[in-house]
Amino acid sequence: MTFEQGIIRFRTLFISDVHLGARGCQAEHLLDFLRYHDAETIYLVGDIVDGWQLKSGWYWPQHHNDVVQKLLRKARKGSRIIYLPGNHDEFLRDYYGTHFGGIEVVETVIHQAADGRRYLVVHGDVFDMVVKHARWLALLGDTAYDLAILINRYFNAIRRRLGFRYWSLSQWAKHKVKNAVNYIGAYEQTLAEEAQRHQVDGVICGHIHHAVMHDTLGIRYMNCGDWVESCTALAEHDDGTFEIIHWIDRSATLPPLPEEEPELPLEEDTEIAA
Repeated sequence: MTFEQGIIRFRTLFISDVHLGARGCQAEHLLDFLRYHDAETIYLVGDIVDGWQLKSGWYWPQHHNDVVQKLLRKARKGSRIIYLPGNHDEFLRDYYGTHFGGIEVVETVIHQAADGRRYLVVHGDVFDMVVKHARWLALLGDTAYDLAILINRYFNAIRRRLGFRYWSLSQWAKHKVKNAVNYIGAYEQTLAEEAQRHQVDGVICGHIHHAVMHDTLGIRYMNCGDWVESCTALAEHDDGTFEIIHWIDRSATLPPLPEEEPELPLEEDTEIAA
């Protein structure tokens, strides 16, 4: 990790589950994160765009567009950006092996860290039995999740007025409700077995909106989290060590950055090429 003009530079950044196009997306926080952080390589680990939500009703405010512009700008300035589509942006799976605006679209990839360790990088939905075998149930669960996020937003607006910090209803449920805890455990175990099948040292994934990093399954399991609730990203330092960045906690400690140059219009950056 290095610092230059207030920008924190890592070897690699991993971002997942942004859900651009969904009302619950905290694009403003992600945009600030991208302004303060840079990396040689940035992995977009699925569900960056929420095609499920966009199909049910178009929602694309300026901040969502600004996030796309910022990523394209980083690609132009030399960052390698690799996009692994998830279930919510599955329409991009038709473009494996291509790139748009310098962003590569791939199915899976093996990332080699600075210390030589190898990690399978995958969104993770194909190892989720609900998504894989009961899509209608996944869609129903997605609707319920969106409702919980909406309720949580109003609840936290009241908390802020009273001087309390942000509190996540669904994150609390994931830790307290037995079925949710069992689901997360089964998901992590399945991903760990897939990493062992690939004979790598660990797995980096997203999908379940649960940022965590541990070694309890015989390999290193790392989940990027999301930008709907937790606003987290996974970062690799120059020596190959990793950390989970909790942006809302860190953002309050950083000084303001100088003004940036205006972004180019989106249509100038989005050519798709094989």
